[in-house]
Amino acid sequence: MLTGISSRAWEHPADRGALTALRELRGFDDVVKAFFGMWNERGFRLAYLASAIRVDHRQYPSIYQRYTEAATSLDIPELPELYVRQSPFLNGEAIGLDKPFIVLPTASVQQLDQDELRALLGHELGHVRSGHAVYKTILMILTRWAANLAWLPVGALALRGIIAAMLEWWRKAELSADRAGLLAGQDTAASLRLLMKMAGGGDLTQIDTTAFLEQAAEYDGGGDVRDSLHKLRMTLWSTHPVPVARAAALRQWIDSGGYQRILDGDYPRRDDDATASVTTEMKAAAESYREAFQNTQDPLVGLLRRLGDGATEMGEWAGGAAGRARAWFGAAGEAAARAAREARTPPANGTDTNGNGGTTTS
Repeated sequence: MLTGISSRAWEHPADRGALTALRELRGFDDVVKAFFGMWNERGFRLAYLASAIRVDHRQYPSIYQRYTEAATSLDIPELPELYVRQSPFLNGEAIGLDKPFIVLPTASVQQLDQDELRALLGHELGHVRSGHAVYKTILMILTRWAANLAWLPVGALALRGIIAAMLEWWRKAELSADRAGLLAGQDTAASLRLLMKMAGGGDLTQIDTTAFLEQAAEYDGGGDVRDSLHKLRMTLWSTHPVPVARAAALRQWIDSGGYQRILDGDYPRRDDDATASVTTEMKAAAESYREAFQNTQDPLVGLLRRLGDGATEMGEWAGGAAGRARAWFGAAGEAAARAAREARTPPANGTDTNGNGGTTTS
């Protein structure tokens, strides 16, 4: 058991920087509550209660055992509800704002062995502990807004810019959760097999881990600038990095010694989360982007490096973007707080804000 481990231990620097900044924002809770008012979490949970199997010691007991093992490794005393739903897609998801829960498709149950399943459950528990489910829900709402505002070019473009930034954060959040899955199962081979199965199905008898990682290297640096542009098109509006990139990132984290340091007991504790420095985490995020920019073999990035000091510019861009995102959420938080205070103050004439008596429904 990794006693008292903080989610900061497994969070990717870019993910951790954004999360630390959001947690520090005054009024951000009001923003979340405002979004929550548009998304019926109770109804969502009720839908799974009605049409999926809730996992416990009586239903899917072997899955429940793997679930408790993953939670024990991550020192999570209270288990979120876990459901299994009918679906042919091999993945999982963490849903909810106030009381998140986890959903597994039947494909994951059928195609994963016990160690791979533990890694997947740890991945989803990592999302919950990091608070990713909250921000993912906000992203879902923003996406719906963008669709509704498609007829208004200016509004849609502004929202799409925010969504693109949040999607970049979400892709880093997936790398964080992959690390949590590895820490939960503490089996590097199983974590890599999980990603291989997500790429190519459940039968790994004719698949080789080394060859799969070679694919990742070719994906990163192969081809020319045209391939780089294709990769941008593939990933810009995606919530998840491609499986080979996830496998390469996890292997890189293991090789860097980060995984072993945590197993040796060198990790941040939950008790110290309140003292985490936003400035320090933002700098770490910028440095992470800078290192990635320097080390990638991507042809387009290589061209930018040759044209100038691209690595420095990339780090400055990352830090500036993080600061702008924080400022945007800060302003939104203050606005939401004002709205909440006004909502608690009844109008003098006893009518709602639309001039009608009683309450407003939507």
